[in-house]
Amino acid sequence: MSIDVSKIVQGVEPSATLAMSAKAKELKAQGETVYNLSVGEPDFNTPSHICDAAVAAMRAGHTRYTVASGLPELKTAICDDYKTRFGLTYATTQCVVSNGAKHALHNAFFATLNPGDEAILPAPYWVSYAELIKLSGAKPVIVETSEVDGFKLTPEQLRNACTPRTRMLLLCNPSNPTGSCYTREELLALAEVVVEKNLFVVADEIYERLVYDAQPFVSFPTIREDLQDRTIVINGVSKTYAMTGWRIGWMLAPENVAKKVASLQSQETSNPCSLSQYAAIAALKGDQSCVDVMKVEFEKRRDYVAQRIAAIPGLSAPKMGGAFYAFMNIQAFLGREYNGVRVENSKDWCLELLQQQKVATVMGSAFGAEGYARVSFAASMETLKTAFDRIEEFVK
Repeated sequence: MSIDVSKIVQGVEPSATLAMSAKAKELKAQGETVYNLSVGEPDFNTPSHICDAAVAAMRAGHTRYTVASGLPELKTAICDDYKTRFGLTYATTQCVVSNGAKHALHNAFFATLNPGDEAILPAPYWVSYAELIKLSGAKPVIVETSEVDGFKLTPEQLRNACTPRTRMLLLCNPSNPTGSCYTREELLALAEVVVEKNLFVVADEIYERLVYDAQPFVSFPTIREDLQDRTIVINGVSKTYAMTGWRIGWMLAPENVAKKVASLQSQETSNPCSLSQYAAIAALKGDQSCVDVMKVEFEKRRDYVAQRIAAIPGLSAPKMGGAFYAFMNIQAFLGREYNGVRVENSKDWCLELLQQQKVATVMGSAFGAEGYARVSFAASMETLKTAFDRIEEFVK
């Protein structure tokens, strides 16, 4: 007897970023030297004071279940942080701590979307957004943005995409995969449409501490006084504190949503790792100089990657105002042969770049934007230099 897989799971596509990273690791295991620019993971170690907090929690016996929605002390630290940095007041009952920001997104979609609902998703978009929305039974409505506009959604595009079934706008700022950042004026224009069309917003702000060129980050619910009640903010410690493997993310939401999400999570996963929660408290309440150190280094790498891309004829990328990605336009290099192998699309291009030059990137098609490739500059400068030397050799 064979067990049939459900129709819902049959329709789920695997994460392209993790798949490319796995392929790179496979080649590395075979003895190849691989230059991995595919994964969105800081190459820094988690700061020592955060690790020390986890060890101290372990030794103190904090190894049992916590409240399913997260430690009260961690929720307080999160709410205090948003009050201090953004002037936003949240009660701890509006905060749910989850097993990473991806889990928080899953919870947000499952708690608010019904089958047949439509959720507007600007493209390029992070690879998991569309799949998680589909799993909830809702329909992702993909709105293609333009490289000329910095891959930012315009108010006209948002308004034109709305139908009577539209309930949600998903906004990632700074953007994965493009690195683009919305200004206050741009967000205000979108907010006017959100209110006009009676939408709610899931604001993925996981990269908000990694914004460059001294430009301020603007959190979506701060734009207008009436936005906090219609916004679910998603964030976490993974990118800011180099804590990807610790799996701590959270949502800040209206209380009725947060309470139902807490119930949902209690049935799904129970609490996030207790030790990771104590580490996250130390991250939020401890010395923040580690964030500044990483940000300065990421900005140097951003500048280097931008210079290398601009120096290769036919290759381009919009300005990376935040996060640690460049979204390269590779359209000029498609429809060609590379050492006898015909390359027609971004998937072919990325796979051949990996096979022939041992440089791992991610195909733009996985982000809803054919003709592009995402590179992560969350890698050492030495790795970036060699990788771009090989990219330049590949396209020439």
